[in-house]
Amino acid sequence: MDPLTHLLDGPRARRAFSLRVVMAPGWCIDVRDRAPLTIVAMMTGTAWVVADGQSYFLAAGDVAIVRGPAPYVVCDDQSRLPDVIIHPEQRCITPAGRDVEFTMNRGIRTWGNSIDGDTTMLIGTYETDAEVSSAVTAALPRVAVVPDGRIDPALLRFLEGEITSDAPGQGSAIDRLLDVLLVHTVRAWAALHPDVARGWLAGRSDPLIAEALGLMHDAPGDAWSLDSLARRLNVSRATLASRFRTVVGEAPITYLTHWRMTLASELLAEPHLTTAQIATSVGYGSPFALSSAFKRRFGQSPTEYRAATYPRGGVTPSPTM
Repeated sequence: MDPLTHLLDGPRARRAFSLRVVMAPGWCIDVRDRAPLTIVAMMTGTAWVVADGQSYFLAAGDVAIVRGPAPYVVCDDQSRLPDVIIHPEQRCITPAGRDVEFTMNRGIRTWGNSIDGDTTMLIGTYETDAEVSSAVTAALPRVAVVPDGRIDPALLRFLEGEITSDAPGQGSAIDRLLDVLLVHTVRAWAALHPDVARGWLAGRSDPLIAEALGLMHDAPGDAWSLDSLARRLNVSRATLASRFRTVVGEAPITYLTHWRMTLASELLAEPHLTTAQIATSVGYGSPFALSSAFKRRFGQSPTEYRAATYPRGGVTPSPTM
């Protein structure tokens, strides 16, 4: 199971922040929400995404994935100063500090400076690492743009319809559609940029490394070592270690540790699972061993992480706009 399959098969987006943004000419949004990943789908009009000194042009039909938590700007004119600043928990203020949450509200999950502006964007924000596999985000550049024609417009229209709906179950429907859009966008970007893909995405292009990744993804709880992986693949330790590091960018067991931590962080969303059960499922012999590795990755124990990330029995509260 690769990370994209895992994204749809296991714990996924839980009340991710979703919004339809409608803007008339003359706008600039400074995004400082510290979210790990945001999807921007252009429905009409054009926009610029500016991140780390680089500018990316978006036209109707384009989809962009923006990696956080560093800030970035979305605007229609790169010379324009920000009109709105987005802070964590999607708090929207002007540079002068005036709250615009309600003054720019245009209906159900619709926000902007105009009710009928030329530019319409769908925004899907995964607000915590637990909502999106870090293995997915780590394989992407800071901004990954997929041009019009690579993503089925029917998917975008369907997502837009759900975002602006108040029908029963629409929260879960939006989350699932966001996950599907993320999968399609990552796949399309990787197909367009095979020479610059990294991490597990790059590994898929090398048959040996793809098989090694498959073994670790499918059985993360097994007692893998460089020796046991090499034996299963019928290659030498040196060959596996060298090719894996060259293609993926890190050692096989380092990658496995990161994958196990991703799985553990998501399994903590399930309130019925104990730390001991999670430790066993991801390849650690005891809760103490899992806790030590988990603290190194997240800076918190599994118990602390669960309390902070899933305060209501595994569901992150939904932000409002």
